[in-house]
Amino acid sequence: MKVGVIGSGYVGLVAGACLAESGNDVVCADIDEGKIARLNNGEVPIYEPGLDPLIERNLEAGRLTFTTDVAAAVKASHIIFIAVGTPPGEDGSADLQHVLAVARAIGQAMEDEKIVITKSTVPVGTARRVREAIEAETDHPVHVCSNPEFLKEGAAIDDFMKPDRVVIGVDSEYARGVLSALYEPFVRTGSPVMFMDVPAAEITKYAANAMLATRISFMNSIARLCEETGADVNAVRKGVGSDRRIGPSFLFPGVGYGGSCFPKDVKALVRTMREYSVDASILQSVEDVNQAQKRTLLERLVERLGEDLNGKTIAVWGLAFKPNTDDMREAPSLVTIEGLLDRGARVVAHDPVAMDEARHHLGARIECVDRNYDALDGAEALVIHTEWQPYRNPDFRRMRDAMSRPLILDGRNLYDPLDMASLGFDYVSIGRRPVLAVASGAARGAEAQVAS
Repeated sequence: MKVGVIGSGYVGLVAGACLAESGNDVVCADIDEGKIARLNNGEVPIYEPGLDPLIERNLEAGRLTFTTDVAAAVKASHIIFIAVGTPPGEDGSADLQHVLAVARAIGQAMEDEKIVITKSTVPVGTARRVREAIEAETDHPVHVCSNPEFLKEGAAIDDFMKPDRVVIGVDSEYARGVLSALYEPFVRTGSPVMFMDVPAAEITKYAANAMLATRISFMNSIARLCEETGADVNAVRKGVGSDRRIGPSFLFPGVGYGGSCFPKDVKALVRTMREYSVDASILQSVEDVNQAQKRTLLERLVERLGEDLNGKTIAVWGLAFKPNTDDMREAPSLVTIEGLLDRGARVVAHDPVAMDEARHHLGARIECVDRNYDALDGAEALVIHTEWQPYRNPDFRRMRDAMSRPLILDGRNLYDPLDMASLGFDYVSIGRRPVLAVASGAARGAEAQVAS
C-alpha cells in the first residue's frame, strides 16, 4: 500500500519504519529540513532500541523515503497518517495547531480519494475538526479515522510489530476494509483489531494513559502510608498485584511518572472533562500526587543534609524519565536537580544515553560524566532516579570508598535495605523505612537501625 506519514517525530518514525518493514511503500514528510537530511543519511534523531537498523534496512530496500515536500507525500499516498506533536497549552489542553495545519495541507494537495488517520494523541472531536479543515480545501472524498498509538518508549518497535491490540475509529466500511488489510500482518498471532466509532477511539487513548497514571499515583500514595506505618510497600504491592482483577503492572512505587505522554495526557483529559462538565477530581488528584512525589527525594535529602548545600557534591544516577530512552521531558530528575542547584549544590550526573538531553535541559549547570562511578567522587549523597540495568548490581565497596558520606536515596527501590545497612550505607527508598549503616562486617541478618 502507498502510505504517507506527516511528522517525523517519535510516533511518525516508528510507525513509518514498521509499516515499511511489512512491505508497504512509506514516505515520511516533515518541514524540518535538518531532520530530513539526517534521516536520508541514515541518522536517526531519537534514541529508540531497534529503530536505527529498521530505518536503515527499509531505506536501502526503497520502501521508506523521507521528504520535506508534504504536498508530494500526500499525492503519492492513499493512506495518510497525521503524526505531529500536540503539546499542552497553558491550560493543559492539547494544542492542535500543527494537526489542523497538516489537515489543511492535505486538503490543498489532494487529487483523489484519501484515508486520513490521526495518529497523534488528540482530544475527542479532533477528527471532526480535521475533516472540516480538509473539506474546506477540496471536493475530493476523504475518510477521516482515528488510530491512536500505544507505544512504550524503549519498547516501541515490539509494541508496533506485536501489539496487544490495534484501536481504530472509522467513519466508513471502505476505510475499515483498507485499514484491516494494512494492519493484518501485525495481528496474525491473534491480537485484535478493535474497530469502533471515531470519538470512542479518541477517548480510548487518553483513558488508557490516565488509568496507568492513576495506578502509579495510587501506589505512590500507598507507599507514603507504608513509610509512616513501617510496612514494606513491596509486600503490599505483591499482595495487591496477585489479585487477578488488578494485576501487577504499573504498581511499582517510585518518584512519579514523567515523559511525553502521561503528564500531558492526564492534563488534557482533565481539561476535556471539565469542558463537558464531567467531574475530573480523580484525575486532578492523580496529577497532584504525581507532582508531590517528584519532590520526594529532594525533600528527604534536605532533611538529612540541610537546606544549605553550598560546597556539597551530590551524585545523580539516571536522568531519563525511564530506562531505554533518552527522554527527559517531565522527568523527576529535573525537579531534584533544580532543587539541588537552587540550594547551591554541585551536581554530578550520569545516564547511559540521556547526557545530550541533560545538556539541552540544564546546560553547564551540572557536570555530566561518562562512567557512573565517576559521579561519586567526594559525593555527600547519591540520588537514583532511573532503574537502568548497570545500576542494579554495582560495586558497593567501590561506591562507599568514593563517597564522602555513604548516603543513598533510591527512587526506584533497586536494593534491599538490610543489605545496604550491612554494607555501610545510610539508605532511603520509597515505601520502606529508611535505615542507617550498621558496623562494618555485620551479618546480613543483623537488625539495621531504622532512621527517623
